[in-house]
Amino acid sequence: MTRWYSEKKREHYYKQAKKSGYRARSAYKLKQIQKKFNVLKPNDFVVDLGAAPGGWSQVAKELIGENGKIIGIDLLKITPISGITFLQGDMTKDESLNKILELAEGAKADVVLSDMSPDISGNYSVDQARSVYLCQKALESTRVLLKDNGCFACKIFEGEDIKEFVEKIKSCFNTVKIFSPPASRKSSSEVYIIAKYFDRGKL
Repeated sequence: MTRWYSEKKREHYYKQAKKSGYRARSAYKLKQIQKKFNVLKPNDFVVDLGAAPGGWSQVAKELIGENGKIIGIDLLKITPISGITFLQGDMTKDESLNKILELAEGAKADVVLSDMSPDISGNYSVDQARSVYLCQKALESTRVLLKDNGCFACKIFEGEDIKEFVEKIKSCFNTVKIFSPPASRKSSSEVYIIAKYFDRGKL
């Protein structure tokens, strides 16, 4: 029954995404994060890490409006969306961060989002360690990209080293929460860490 319900729910969000014109069902995860934590505001400058196929950027654009700015990056090429700048690059490499900084033209981001996920190997301990590594890279990027009092949201696979990573985030953000959006699969081990009020003075 649980598996049946999970598959039915997954199908619901998939169909809803298609119907609403979103590129991925994950768009609803960001909508649910926004509803609970209000991380995105009109006119914000947003950096979207692991942006392909563009579902999170679509939702972010709706929320920040025409005067907001979004730079999205992914290893995969992303089909263009009007009003959004997409880059193809690897966020574990310095040159990708430098590309974002060039496009930012000296501005600091209000929000850094990361839905980055490793290629799944099937070995959970390996996949979880890779997920944490990507989150650490995302966190490092916030220290360069994010303005004071900015927000950070990242996906991470649950595991014993999550606690240590959360402590790292707490060292530079004043509010940190862990959230499992209803749009995530019941069987999924992913959770989202939502951090608000970046404090550069803590670095």
